[in-house]
Amino acid sequence: MKKYTIVVPVYYNEGELLNTFNELKGKVIDKNPDLTGEIIFIDDGSKDKSFLELSKILKNHAGLVKIIKLTRNFGQDSAMLAGYHNAKGDCVINISADLQDPPELINEMLNYHFTENYQIVLCTRDGRDESFLRIITSKFFYSIMRLLCFPNMPKGGFDFALISRKVKDTIFTGNEANFSWQGSILFSGFDIKFIPYKRRERLIGKSRWTFGKKIKMLIDGILAYSYFPIRVMSIAGIIISFLGFIYAGMIIYSRLFGGDYPFKGWAPIMVLILLLSGFQMLMLGIIGEYLWRALDQVRIRPKYIIENIYE
Repeated sequence: MKKYTIVVPVYYNEGELLNTFNELKGKVIDKNPDLTGEIIFIDDGSKDKSFLELSKILKNHAGLVKIIKLTRNFGQDSAMLAGYHNAKGDCVINISADLQDPPELINEMLNYHFTENYQIVLCTRDGRDESFLRIITSKFFYSIMRLLCFPNMPKGGFDFALISRKVKDTIFTGNEANFSWQGSILFSGFDIKFIPYKRRERLIGKSRWTFGKKIKMLIDGILAYSYFPIRVMSIAGIIISFLGFIYAGMIIYSRLFGGDYPFKGWAPIMVLILLLSGFQMLMLGIIGEYLWRALDQVRIRPKYIIENIYE
């Protein structure tokens, strides 16, 4: 029988995991009797009672559920990689543990993969039952990524996806540090089927997807798949040098022909010093981001460390 694996990263999801499992089993596993499914929960260093809830689920559903416990919190992308690398299915579907993504969409995803042979199926958000700030920041981040890196990035982004074993073994077996999960999928070039949906409101708990994590995701995507920051530095350097030559020419002209020096006084000098110093610090910061990523790549540190696997 054809097999599929559902990967569920878990991080502070106490109180909702049993409901998540029941939804997956009732709306996906039981609805596809001609397919063999497995569910892998990855405990990404949760400090609440998430692991105890997962242990109870495993006890009652041995053979269907597997738990991967990481030594600490490595981040959602790394947790998903741990699930990918331990999946036995012909395709892998990742879904969040908070049920903001409708589990019943997995049935459509499986159909597009097994029936129409799509290697990648992405559920894209065309609406959100979330706060105004989250909606605005998400639109801004994904617009930037569409502009600079991935023209095929959905406007609402995605983190609910199916990838085939072929895709998984092709793009997620490398050892790229600070990788972009979304970028890796879009960069692969495989045909993609998009399924629009409206993301639900989170009913239990609080999201750990902070503004700082969004910023890191944006930076990782841009630095890994775009030359834009380096090109901006080069173009800005040329423009500033050109303006500097013009200003120097104005000073020489005034000196030779007895005119007044342009922009006299300490105020314009201080403005120029502060402006150029700030610009230089920004450029050094961009170079530092690239150097840090190069250092991370040379170190070849593992993206995650498994404490134990329970099955």
